[in-house]
Amino acid sequence: MPSRRGVVKSNALRQSSRLFPPRTSMRSQALRADILMLITAAIWGAAFVAQRLGMDAIGPFLYTGLRFTLGAIILLPLLLALPKPAVRQPLNRGMLLGGLLMGLALSLGINLQQVGLLFTSVTNSGFITGLYVIIVPLLGLFLGHRTGMGTWLGACLAVVGMFLLSVGEGFQVASGDWLQLAGACVWGVHVLLVGFFASRYDPIRLSILQFAVCAVVSLILALVLEDIKVDAILQAGPAILYGGVIAVAIGYTLQVVAQRHAIASHAAIILSLEAVFAAIAGALLLDESLHTRGYIGCALMFAGMLVAQLWPQKHEPQAAPAKAQA
Repeated sequence: MPSRRGVVKSNALRQSSRLFPPRTSMRSQALRADILMLITAAIWGAAFVAQRLGMDAIGPFLYTGLRFTLGAIILLPLLLALPKPAVRQPLNRGMLLGGLLMGLALSLGINLQQVGLLFTSVTNSGFITGLYVIIVPLLGLFLGHRTGMGTWLGACLAVVGMFLLSVGEGFQVASGDWLQLAGACVWGVHVLLVGFFASRYDPIRLSILQFAVCAVVSLILALVLEDIKVDAILQAGPAILYGGVIAVAIGYTLQVVAQRHAIASHAAIILSLEAVFAAIAGALLLDESLHTRGYIGCALMFAGMLVAQLWPQKHEPQAAPAKAQA
């Protein structure tokens, strides 16, 4: 029979292993997080194609409304899997306000992106939308946040890259590219709102609330501005299913699971690959292509995103900003 001291020591070791997991275990968790984030980036990148194809049959607002309705419904069962403290957290005014504000920002950002896809390519949309990674710290300046040289250098690279990608002959920019840029600014606001409210309230319920708000706003716009036909909705069914089930419900869930153990610098790189996956999906599924000038622009924009995230900071690094849109 082990001595009392041996039992105490054994219990202490078990407790220590829970508080300080072995280095190998931490590496395996980080690797799993990287793989999950890579899958998420691929899902969100391919979602640009689904968003474009869905509008072959129905309007942009109806497509958005239907896919976010589907995404919200699928997330509802996750409420049963929440830890007991989260379940007991009351659905109070603060949580409702957070869901409303996040939902309104999501509605504006996703519909700007959706309408913009009518007038630009999936490749352009993916890279310009990805600029929210740089816009977030720039918007933070208005809230008193400090930013470093990396953000400014990344912004300069991104501006030059967007010029090469979007500005055509006669210095004309496609209207869809302007809409995507406006959407990227809104995504930056959305990220700040998520960062503020998700640290105070349960993120799953906040997500369901914001998806529901986005669905309601988009469906109201569709009823007012678009012609709604059942046969057209059925024709767009595969794109709606991908956008709602895969991109919204599964993509968001994978992101939440991954970022629990993610390394911030890894998240910055991998989630930025969404733009690259959008370009690959556009080339494979829609036969999109760019001139050499456009590819150079994409490379500079991607470099700008990475520089803004990975440039050494003097202060303690924070978690990479996360987009709950795709």
